[in-house]
Amino acid sequence: MAENLFPTADIPVFTPESDNYDTTYRPSIQWDLSTGDFVRTPANKIPLSSGTEAYKVWCVKAVYTERYTCLAYSDEMGTEMDDAISYNDENAVELAIQRTIQEALMMNPRTVSVENFEFTWNGGHVRVRFTVNSVEEEPFTVDAVLEAEA
Repeated sequence: MAENLFPTADIPVFTPESDNYDTTYRPSIQWDLSTGDFVRTPANKIPLSSGTEAYKVWCVKAVYTERYTCLAYSDEMGTEMDDAISYNDENAVELAIQRTIQEALMMNPRTVSVENFEFTWNGGHVRVRFTVNSVEEEPFTVDAVLEAEA
């Protein structure tokens, strides 16, 4: 009877989460924002994009993703655009859009700031243009057209 009737196991050592977030730009598969699908080569392969380009695509997708609606994403991913465009005043809508975009993009440790918001109203749509400053790369501009009834 060399074996113990009740097996024993070592308790793993708890490692606290680090305050240092990964700010490295890692390559990712290419995404075509105009078609909303992966880019494919003539050989039907999916090419990789640079880490910087993948981050830019993430920023655009974060703006267009409604928070809490996609189970694949955490509750921190996306914007609360439906709430933002529900106000009856254009200035209130613009402030709410700015707030929700800043909150969504600032959750990524690669984002330093989101600023220089410009709004153009055209009937039931609003075009929002803003600048994203990232950790290591040059600032870039994001354009988004949103349906809004203000």
